[in-house]
Amino acid sequence: MKAKIKPRIDLTNRTKLETVIPLRTPFIINIDPSDRCNFLCKFCPTGDRELMKKTPGRNHGPMDFELYKKIINDICTFEDKVKVIRLYKDGEPLMNRFFPDMIRYAKESGCCDRVDTTSNAALLNHDLSLKIIDAGLDRINISVEGMTNEQYMEFSGAKVNFKKLVDEIAFFYEHSRNKCEMIVKINGDTITEEQKQEFLATFGDIADGVFIESIMECWPTFELDKVKVNETRGIYAQQIKEVMVCPYVFYSVAVNSNGTVSLCFLDWRRKLVIGDVSTESIKDIWNGETMREYQRMFLRKERKQHPICANCGQLKQGAPDDMDAFAEELLDRIS
Repeated sequence: MKAKIKPRIDLTNRTKLETVIPLRTPFIINIDPSDRCNFLCKFCPTGDRELMKKTPGRNHGPMDFELYKKIINDICTFEDKVKVIRLYKDGEPLMNRFFPDMIRYAKESGCCDRVDTTSNAALLNHDLSLKIIDAGLDRINISVEGMTNEQYMEFSGAKVNFKKLVDEIAFFYEHSRNKCEMIVKINGDTITEEQKQEFLATFGDIADGVFIESIMECWPTFELDKVKVNETRGIYAQQIKEVMVCPYVFYSVAVNSNGTVSLCFLDWRRKLVIGDVSTESIKDIWNGETMREYQRMFLRKERKQHPICANCGQLKQGAPDDMDAFAEELLDRIS
């Protein structure tokens, strides 16, 4: 196997946030190309289409390309380059027909070091793959939702030709080597031990990295009653440890497909909206008092009093940073 066993998030080589906060430029800006998905995954609120129709601010669809260009132009006004423009949030990015253009516009703007995305890859074809690679995408995380056609239908409600999917992923990898890093990951809690080995054998030579993840309850206020949460390890196989201080609000922000800006990339219900890039600058939103007050709230360790953030599974099973011991010092620093 050529690929490394590698999670999509590096938990080892990370900047110690307590040494750099407050940031004048976010490290990561999530921009959602589309808040709709072609899959109906059991673990994801976006997969519940009736729920989406009843959720204010959802079911918008693809982001308008002119609005996207305005966002990128705004990002260029930050003092520093953003480390990552992440073209992913709630939906399937490839459902936006301008996706390759979005990559190219961000890359050519010079506003960021890298552009990456996460996709289920079911919409990939040779032509689209070549356009994405040519546009300059730096990394693609591919979520595999089963090892058979039947498992895809059971878990994601999607009719997928698994062999064709593998062929398209192999095509992308073959034409993107040394240009775009590819990580392929699968949820290991819904497949057998034999299929885990089959996953490694299938994708180990057609990806730069492969990883078997665990199911976690990451979406705030969304009950996972159709799948069982893994209570023994975190999503990236790390030890489970709950933190009180959310690290994400100190280095990232998320733009929804309709232009509203969420404090958190997991804000599927739009209950953490802090601005709107249609009428405001993303830089002003990042530096605004609403963002600062949320940061202070976490540093005061008042998360458990917040109706949305109180029971966030991400801060138990998926948090990449632990700043709890530095909370008082950091609160003095940003106040």
